[in-house]
Amino acid sequence: MKIPFSPPYINDGVIKEVNDSLLSGWITTGPKVKKLEELVCYYTKASNSLCVNSATSGLILALKWFGIKEGDEVIIPAYTYVATALAVIHVGAKPIMVDVEDDFNISVNNIKEAITPNTKAIIPVDFAGWPCDYSEINNLVNKQKSFFKPTHPNQEKLGRILVVSDAAHAIGAIYNNSPIGVATDITVFSFHAVKNVTTAEGGCVCLNLPQPFSNLEEYNFMRCFSLNGQTKDAFTKSKAGGWRYDIIYPGLKINLPDVLAAIGVAQLPEYFSRILAERKEMFKYYQDFFKTKSWAILPLYKNSQKTSSCHLYALRIKDISEKQRDVIIEKIAQANVAVNVHFQPLPLLSLFKESYAIEKYPKAYNNYKSEISLPIYPQLTTKQLNYITQTVSNAVKSTLNEKVI
Repeated sequence: MKIPFSPPYINDGVIKEVNDSLLSGWITTGPKVKKLEELVCYYTKASNSLCVNSATSGLILALKWFGIKEGDEVIIPAYTYVATALAVIHVGAKPIMVDVEDDFNISVNNIKEAITPNTKAIIPVDFAGWPCDYSEINNLVNKQKSFFKPTHPNQEKLGRILVVSDAAHAIGAIYNNSPIGVATDITVFSFHAVKNVTTAEGGCVCLNLPQPFSNLEEYNFMRCFSLNGQTKDAFTKSKAGGWRYDIIYPGLKINLPDVLAAIGVAQLPEYFSRILAERKEMFKYYQDFFKTKSWAILPLYKNSQKTSSCHLYALRIKDISEKQRDVIIEKIAQANVAVNVHFQPLPLLSLFKESYAIEKYPKAYNNYKSEISLPIYPQLTTKQLNYITQTVSNAVKSTLNEKVI
């Protein structure tokens, strides 16, 4: 039996929607993108949403919108994919990395200690689809208003640190009885090929800005900015007599094309009506198996405040070394089961290790050295899930018995 880690979910509905886009004669940004934005708003309750070509671009756009620049600081977790940090770097600001908690998510206490007068934004990351402690983070930035030093009109308007949720893993997650998408000022989802909902490549920026902001006005600004600052998109320009346009911002070129949006248009309703529930059942299957193992640390699924989107099943093995974890993964691979590790903490990467010492992020490292992400997607059968769990269990037991150092 051969089991891949995370193949895309493509069914007849997706193929039909993509063919419709191809046969329409219009494949770049147009009606399919608009439909996807409407669907995202419907399912997340966000006021407005803008689809872009990646979650990374969405984070960059959000930071640029807020006027973040060289000399500014943005607080991020040390345990995240590199895109979170690169978005900060690409606007000229400095990523301020802080350690995480045992649940892999950013520590609110560490955020508090890291805030300075140069702090302009915080980017919490919903690891594996498990929501961060947003009430505490939002309360913190409101308490820090007197220390905030605005240098841009939008910063003056907000009057505090901006909170941008990196919810790349989290579409479908719940926080305080509301969908992720309205927990912070701005939420950014990923529609990359391995995510719960995909457009092959893509992302979405959801706006939930407080008064006196108009989310529609800010959506219109971001939409224009995502198209090179051009006042008309290509679809509008293609209409008879609609050729004239202007460039009003030094924008980016990060729009999502219709032919990709079509995948998401087909997937999103099915995800919320069926696939998300199936992912939860698979997550519970793993929980029921591994809760009987003394060596297993189970990922969080639900509590009184939060419900995971079950994007990853991030299993950890108690009291093992990084080398032991790697041996376990090799044994699982030999049985033709593809697993992964999410993520290498940023201070371990060559780009950051000279400026950020991993010793300052002990929880991030301890989580990483024992983590193995197991396959979880709607195509998996019960027979395959049983094979995965038995394979993982056998690999762990044999490695622990060998006492690999």
